Amino acid sequence: MQSILTAPPKQAGSRTLILLTALVLAGCAAAPRVENKTPPLPAESGTTAPDQRFTQWVAAFSGTARAAGISDATLKSAFGNVRFIARAVDADRAQPEFSRTVWDYLDSAVSAQRINRGRDKLQQLHAQIEPIATGYGVPPEVLVAIWGMESSYGSFMGDIPTVDTLATLGFEGRREAWARSQLLAALQILQNGDVERTQMIGSWAGAMGQTQFLPTSFLAHAVDADGDGRRDIWSSLPDVMASTANFLVKSGWQAGQAWGAEVRLPAGFDYARADADVRQATAAWIRDGVQSLDGSALPGFDDGAILLPAGARGPAFLVGPNFRTILRYNNSTSYALAVHLLAQAFANRPPVQSPWPRELQALTRTQMHALQTALNTAGFDSGKPDGMMGPATQRGIRRYQRSLGLPADGYPTLELLQRLQ
Repeated sequence: MQSILTAPPKQAGSRTLILLTALVLAGCAAAPRVENKTPPLPAESGTTAPDQRFTQWVAAFSGTARAAGISDATLKSAFGNVRFIARAVDADRAQPEFSRTVWDYLDSAVSAQRINRGRDKLQQLHAQIEPIATGYGVPPEVLVAIWGMESSYGSFMGDIPTVDTLATLGFEGRREAWARSQLLAALQILQNGDVERTQMIGSWAGAMGQTQFLPTSFLAHAVDADGDGRRDIWSSLPDVMASTANFLVKSGWQAGQAWGAEVRLPAGFDYARADADVRQATAAWIRDGVQSLDGSALPGFDDGAILLPAGARGPAFLVGPNFRTILRYNNSTSYALAVHLLAQAFANRPPVQSPWPRELQALTRTQMHALQTALNTAGFDSGKPDGMMGPATQRGIRRYQRSLGLPADGYPTLELLQRLQ
């Protein structure tokens, strides 16, 4: 049996890798990973299966896959009984009207139940997890926190056949280039023998296994840690943990460094500097008046940033490279904060100390669209209104806040919307 720390991941065939690269570049380099990246599927679907056109699309894609080195045997196994998943199309097209505040998200993501279960898992599985964590330089608490967030410690990984849902999304066409690249990667995984077709299940969006890897991420980062010749993120805990740790390390994880710390900002702080793109050394932030809550030393970052997930009225954090690494796993500030706070809780470290502004409400999609429209009308460019908070909207809000003499934190509130109307 190969060492769980040195077992090399299997590699896809060269022709497949070349075509995968081309397909990804034609679409997007990686799938957008969002908070709770697999919203529940609708109970009923109004989308019907276009049987003949779907069958024709699969046949045409099979030719592309065959040219990339996928064997006829793999194609027969993968597509012999492929089904159109109508609910995946509905979920992919859905644009939720309501969003959650960061504190509402954290209340459930870092719940007492999840903390207690995670502590139990760390204790029960110490002998399996600790050597992997040590070898990769990623704390076991962080690995278990991701495991808990992604599949409730392996208890629910999704039940949608990965090949079926990716073929459906590729055929549907809204994100065809992305779906095609993921489907080709899924076929390569099957051809490598890492998992059987019937066991390759996950979310409607194609994320698989106990820590929800997309197929391209699996090919790039999954590890055969238990030495059985397969990279099995569905049923092998060593493979799950090592693959997750490997992803983090290759995404920039810095061993021995903290993710960040809750801080106190000085009076008169320019809240526009609380931005992911405004980075400087911890020593410089200290000279600017940023302090820890309890007087202890702050993490020594070369490129730390101030994070205000609830605006000027909420807690403030100094975050570093390891916080940004979790964002590469799931590009959601709430998710990254939840992972690190959950890991802290496992280690019996204190939760967030400053109060959240629970009197504030999250804007609905309709209200956000109205805010963007009103900002543009008033001359504070926030980009094309789409009901989604993004950098352009944040910049527009900050310019408007400055015009009123308010803290320019860029945080959208109902109060700001009402002022503009």
